Amino acid sequence: MNYRMLASLILLSLFASAHAAEDTRQRVELPEMMQHHMMANMRDHLAAINEILSLLGEGKLDEAADVAESRLGMSALEKHGARHMAKFMPEGMQKAGTAMHHAASRFARTAQEGDAAAAYRALTDVTTACVACHAGYRIR
Repeated sequence: MNYRMLASLILLSLFASAHAAEDTRQRVELPEMMQHHMMANMRDHLAAINEILSLLGEGKLDEAADVAESRLGMSALEKHGARHMAKFMPEGMQKAGTAMHHAASRFARTAQEGDAAAAYRALTDVTTACVACHAGYRIR
């Protein structure tokens, strides 16, 4: 099974299990405009992870590193309006987001070193932060 298919199956199983049980995640109230902004950011994060997986599968580690840093890493915080969004987030949600951005920057550095297996392992730190946040919080 290739990595793209495996990632898709993991995401599908997460969404299926999330809908099967009562939603006990903490609801985070955001002004409507910020809610739309956050959802757009998260959709772009998911698209970036998909692009990274595709690039890793093609052996294009430097390109995967560039996508990670520019769209997910610490360099992307200003583009995502993180400073404006953070004041509306509970502390745990802020920490999960910060962990994801730091993990993406670490992934980028690891990918640039050229070891694909190490890069895949580093990418799991990114997705682990995503899963933790989505498991604990909801905005709708």
